[in-house]
Amino acid sequence: MSVHEYDVLIVGSGAAGLTLALNLPHTARICVLSKSELENGSTWFAQGGIAAVLDEEDSIDAHIQDTFVAGAELSRPESVNHTVSGSREGIQWLIDQGVPFTQERESYHLTKEGGHSHRRIIHASDATGRALEETLIERTGRATNIHLHEHHIAVDLITRRKLHLPHNACVGAYVLNSKTGHVEVFKAQHVVLATGGASKAYLYTSNPDGSTGDGIAMAWRAGCRVANMEFNQFHPTCLFHPQAKSFLISEAVRGEGGILRLPDGTRFMPAFDPRAELAPRDIVARTIDHEMKRLGCEYVYLDISHRPADFIRSHFPTIYERCLGYGIDITREAIPVVPAAHYTCGGVMTDQAGRTDLEGLYAIGETAFTGLHGANRLASNSLLECVVYGRSAATVISEALSREQQELPAVPNWDESQVTNSDEDVIIAHNWDELRRFMWDYVGIVRTNKRLQRAQHRIELLQQEITEYYSNYKVSRDLIELRNLATVSELIIRSAMLRKESRGLHYTLDYPDLAPERRDTILAPINYPWPEASR
Repeated sequence: MSVHEYDVLIVGSGAAGLTLALNLPHTARICVLSKSELENGSTWFAQGGIAAVLDEEDSIDAHIQDTFVAGAELSRPESVNHTVSGSREGIQWLIDQGVPFTQERESYHLTKEGGHSHRRIIHASDATGRALEETLIERTGRATNIHLHEHHIAVDLITRRKLHLPHNACVGAYVLNSKTGHVEVFKAQHVVLATGGASKAYLYTSNPDGSTGDGIAMAWRAGCRVANMEFNQFHPTCLFHPQAKSFLISEAVRGEGGILRLPDGTRFMPAFDPRAELAPRDIVARTIDHEMKRLGCEYVYLDISHRPADFIRSHFPTIYERCLGYGIDITREAIPVVPAAHYTCGGVMTDQAGRTDLEGLYAIGETAFTGLHGANRLASNSLLECVVYGRSAATVISEALSREQQELPAVPNWDESQVTNSDEDVIIAHNWDELRRFMWDYVGIVRTNKRLQRAQHRIELLQQEITEYYSNYKVSRDLIELRNLATVSELIIRSAMLRKESRGLHYTLDYPDLAPERRDTILAPINYPWPEASR
């Protein structure tokens, strides 16, 4: 069995993970794991941009206030202040790396998105994530101390507790090399989870296939608390087309004047919210869901065709070309859209430097619960969070690396002697489909107690089947992801059942009003806390 040893192991290769890697000392031995190709993560497909206070008419206080309003007053003040205050410095760092943000005359073009009171979204045309990711991949590729491992999928974290050693801490991970089919050991002084969210728990999602909640599930199994898992953001406008799968129509389309219409052409958002199409995503998504169910239609329309054709093509070239490929000319006709699971607002609980409950383990980006998003993420705050917290985590890890490091313990090989290759992969496919369908039907945009109870019953049975399967067959990417999705789905269901109110992204017909007390939903695993824990 291959055993690898590094100073820092980063599980995930998106904006958060690569930002962290590039901000660590050049003398540190760094490993970055990617489940597939580096270009297949959520960052690559992010369209809109990054929220930051860059305009003289804007202010940090205004950005903070917009974040609190979108988050339904559940955002943590210290997290919001930390993120927004670090926005300008984070953007400057990206500019210094070479990210080609769109310019307008002598400054950068800023757009406005739903929930924002000012134009503060810096972007690279309508493919900001791709431009950012391409730049960071190029930079990490040139760093001789950063080792990139594609097609490596983390199975579980390795802790001193699991090795029956005192003073619990994370010391690495078991990782499946999908090219060889064997599990390898990756040891490190510091392990960082930057694996993204868990929107693939739902039938319809704007996320790529890798968004299966791996980091959240692994941290939970290792004994870390999670918070606010009931808040899964549904993006209001995902392209509805049988061949499109998960193509997102950016928030910026509405920011630049896009109008939501019913199949008969009627505009409907002003009747539900004074901000109309620029209302926060949870309100827009819920309104679209309401109208679709009221009319029995499969989709609504997003219309930007009233803007000049040259404006549309220059501001939204990716969306224009992609839609045109499906026979939709957005300069002349409206785009059919549906809501889709988009962003996981909860996650592994961390401090302002990404530290989790487990010593030596960090979580950053969508994997983490920092308290920034509250009950609903403000548009384009997510990439900002990746950059700000990636840099914050790099600071504390760099300080730790400057001190004398303890020798890492010996780790036993992954035992494959008692398992066989599966000849029943159809079971995985069936369970995967069933999980995503009942999560969509029972734990989706609108919830009830009865629906959640049905979901809880189904997830319990499903987990029993998955556990039995996992115990008897060799691990594969599909099995690892199904196991993690089942764990995360359980956490979402449990969290939703605990919240006896409707707030932000969690809307239940049984408790339609806000509760008098604002609180986070915090779940602790059975093996938390550890008596010997230092934090």
